[in-house]
Amino acid sequence: MDIRAILVGLAFAFMWSSAFTSARIIVADASPLMALSARYLISGLLGVGIALAMGQTWRLTKTQWRATIIFGILQNAVYLGLNFIAMQTVQASLAAIIASTMPLLVGLATWLFLGEKLKPLGIAGLVAGVVGVSIIMGARISGGVDLMGLMLCGIGVLALTAATLLVRGATSGGNFMMVVGLQMLVGCVTLSLATVLFETPHITPSWTLLAAFAYTCLVPGLLATVVWFWLVNRIGATRAATFHFLNPFFGVAIAGVLLSEPLGGQDLLGVAIITFGILAVQISRQRTA
Repeated sequence: MDIRAILVGLAFAFMWSSAFTSARIIVADASPLMALSARYLISGLLGVGIALAMGQTWRLTKTQWRATIIFGILQNAVYLGLNFIAMQTVQASLAAIIASTMPLLVGLATWLFLGEKLKPLGIAGLVAGVVGVSIIMGARISGGVDLMGLMLCGIGVLALTAATLLVRGATSGGNFMMVVGLQMLVGCVTLSLATVLFETPHITPSWTLLAAFAYTCLVPGLLATVVWFWLVNRIGATRAATFHFLNPFFGVAIAGVLLSEPLGGQDLLGVAIITFGILAVQISRQRTA
């Protein structure tokens, strides 16, 4: 892995992790589904516009269309929609920690259901992940965390895991930027329907809301997705996924600095164990790939 890929991977992990803090700021002043659908409308139109300027077309392969629709619904609508709703009552750091278990869930699913071999290091990583999550959940539940919000985050990460397993070949065949833009528009349409059915939209204008919304649209929403596809194309999905081991640390660090969210000793211990677990699983899968 070259130094450029390493720096890009670090930037991706930071951008991905920062989305939880900006989302927490947004849902404090705006209804979650409406705000998220608006985010995807803006990011999606920007993505499609950039793709057209690059000479890319709407003519995607069947595999790309399948990946675009699945990714748009499962990740953009279900995973992030549920997380935005949950973060009205759940801290950004906790949402980030739960979402960061996705590589562990992917490793578990491919081992149990897809026949992928997992070495002892990978199995140790899965066990460490379970232990780390248990430590954090035990501390948060005893501290009075909102259980409904916690459950929504859990369902969301399962949807993200499913999207990761189902979406393959999204960038093969070219037009990757068009794929990025279109999957965001799929998420926008899905979330718009959910807004009409389940939400009474509201917004309290503020500079913090505007700044968080603009940041979310441009950085985690668009730039991080483009960076991820670039990273996958350059070093492969398995190696790229290794950078997810930084997400628990970045997630709680950003939330602590910007939102002053408190972290106890059990939280820090759990984050450290989960970080090790993710890294162990990804290294194990990399060696067997």
